Amino acid sequence: MTELLAPAGSMEALKAAISNGCDAIYLGMQKFGARAYSSNFDLDALKEAVAYAHLRNVKIYVTMNTIVCESEIEEMKAQMHALNEIGVDGIIVQDLAAFDYAFNTFLDMEVHCSTQMGIDDLDGTLLFKELGADRVVLSREVGIEKVKEIRKAAQIPLEIFVHGALCVSYSGNCLMSGLIGYRSGNRGRCVGSCRKEYELIDRTTDKVIGKNYILSTKDLNTIEFIEDLREIDSLKIEGRMKEPAYVANVVSKYRMALDHKVTAEDKDDLSKTFNRTFTKGYLFHEDKKEITNVQRPNNFGFEIGYISKIVKDMYEITLKRPLSQNDIVRISHDNEDVIVSVVKLYDKEDNLINKADKVCYIKIKEKLSKGDLVYLTKDYAFYKMLESSSDKEFKRFELNVKVHAYPNSKMVIDAEGLGHSYHYESDEVLSEAINNPSNKDHIIKQLSRLNDTIFELGQVDFEEYGVFIPAKLLNAARRDIVEGLYDLKINSQKNRIKAPNIKEKIGFTPEKPYLTASVTTKEQYDACVSAGIKDVYFENTVRRNQVEYSDMDGLVLLGGYGGIHHYKDTNPFVTDYSLNVVNSTSCHTLYKLGAKRVTLSYELNKNQIDDLISAYYKENDGHPALEMIVYGRAPLMFTKYCPLEKMGQCGICRIKQYEIKDEHGTFPIITHEDCSVTLLNGKNLNLLDELQNIKGVEAFRLNFTVESKEQVKKLISIAMGKLSGEVDRPAFNPETDTRGHFNKEIM
Repeated sequence: MTELLAPAGSMEALKAAISNGCDAIYLGMQKFGARAYSSNFDLDALKEAVAYAHLRNVKIYVTMNTIVCESEIEEMKAQMHALNEIGVDGIIVQDLAAFDYAFNTFLDMEVHCSTQMGIDDLDGTLLFKELGADRVVLSREVGIEKVKEIRKAAQIPLEIFVHGALCVSYSGNCLMSGLIGYRSGNRGRCVGSCRKEYELIDRTTDKVIGKNYILSTKDLNTIEFIEDLREIDSLKIEGRMKEPAYVANVVSKYRMALDHKVTAEDKDDLSKTFNRTFTKGYLFHEDKKEITNVQRPNNFGFEIGYISKIVKDMYEITLKRPLSQNDIVRISHDNEDVIVSVVKLYDKEDNLINKADKVCYIKIKEKLSKGDLVYLTKDYAFYKMLESSSDKEFKRFELNVKVHAYPNSKMVIDAEGLGHSYHYESDEVLSEAINNPSNKDHIIKQLSRLNDTIFELGQVDFEEYGVFIPAKLLNAARRDIVEGLYDLKINSQKNRIKAPNIKEKIGFTPEKPYLTASVTTKEQYDACVSAGIKDVYFENTVRRNQVEYSDMDGLVLLGGYGGIHHYKDTNPFVTDYSLNVVNSTSCHTLYKLGAKRVTLSYELNKNQIDDLISAYYKENDGHPALEMIVYGRAPLMFTKYCPLEKMGQCGICRIKQYEIKDEHGTFPIITHEDCSVTLLNGKNLNLLDELQNIKGVEAFRLNFTVESKEQVKKLISIAMGKLSGEVDRPAFNPETDTRGHFNKEIM
């Protein structure tokens, strides 16, 4: 059966999701979840949430899908144990340390691979199946046919996003918020840099091609393709930062679709809560240039009419959909938005009205023009209906009873419900009936009063023996039975812990520090080789099928987990920054899989690197083999979407160079053969002055992207001098360079 998985950023949203038919909920706590700015749950609230959900046969998965620094490992473990004790059904993780601990410690709490891991192929799925994952959440970039192929070949449950906000970048491989604003998306604190307005600039001519929300994606909506989605194990709705009404709306519509009840009106209703207009996404092969909405980055609403006449201080609106009092509309005027709460609505005689179907009039101070489009962003009555839906039970469970009642004896009821049995015995002794003995109808009348519970009365067994049973006694029995079955259901799930395993120690002999390089052009490659750099990674990107080799010893730089599974038995390999390694356990796991070196995350600072190395040595009686990027324009995001195609520049990237620009700086665009794109930081990461101060790292990488052959030669010369301690002149220029997180902790 396909699972409908709903988001919950609050208890209200959780109840909205369950009352509208979800099968499972995913939510986060105050730490380690990738939505730090949603309300989230503390431990007491989570206990309440798990009890509420489990009573209704709804599962709870907790997101622990941020990267976990060394200093947080023990807190991470403690939180997992607390979740296990509560009876959480599963946790969703990104960090290999979190995955490793969850799998090796807990018997009943599932471990799911987050979309943050960037798993987009069969190899990556098979790797985590072998490592013990219970479920893999595939990247949003995977097409439905490939999802089905992976599911068939890997034979492991898969989860995919089917509705809600999209990241323009591969999830987990966006560093834009972190490296620019020190608010890391991989730490759950993304500030939404992709939702800003940017200029696209032709660097060859310095011409501004256009200015808009070039990176802001539309919202995913796949309800039209529900038949294709039935083969997938879990369908996930995005929205942990959305209001309960949004959750209620989307969950109810997908529930209807899965149950063969969805109508055209139901589909239209999805536009009545937050949306940035819709796309079918990469999942159903949306044209890449249609994946974004460059007009606006926030709630779009849907068009209901236009300003047709201006009469004194009144604006006439010709409607194609109804407008009601207390609705909220957005009126687009000269590329600006006027937001209006319709407190008063008039007809053409200037009479106040509650609703209009064809024409209405409003009074507002803002200046508008004839022809301005009107969009409904909040349908007041619809929201009220959604809010009230949380008070209903989507599904009720049978309560079956056998009532034993005899004169001069206590009443006994054997009840069954929620998969449990409960034995009730009254305190009172029953009397023989004088006139009207209690019959089965009387029993049913009192025991069926279950509207404030999750039960409905099922089978009732009762034989009359001339006994009188007071109504208050039956009512008390009903309440006791309900509470008893509730307690049995809530307390029946006791998650277990595995016996500890012995960890294999892996240590390396320290080598004298040396340089490596990654390049994007043949000229850069030749310059690096001629300068004596042995390991040169050519055309390095974060996806496995785009990886290239150095020509010296077949060494492969791998930026995705699929690459590890694909190459681990054939080539020596180094793992790249895109695996987001920030702790010693992740290093150890990658060494077990065969990594020759592990490249540290861009998001580590010096103290955190020292902590990682110290912890690794303590655990393994040996050193880690580490690589670190110390120079170059950091890749802020890797995306399947091409902003150049969106702006009519498709193919011209072969002969021109482009960048986007905001008030803080410029960001060069690098295009790849498959039309994917890497967006670079406008400033160079430059830690060359720090090379003598970084201990425990054996390989320092120079990342060349837009540099000329001459610049590459010069920078290699400076780096070699810095590494040997023979160059005194400063390489750092605050006008063009940044030290990234090296001296600053990520948030």
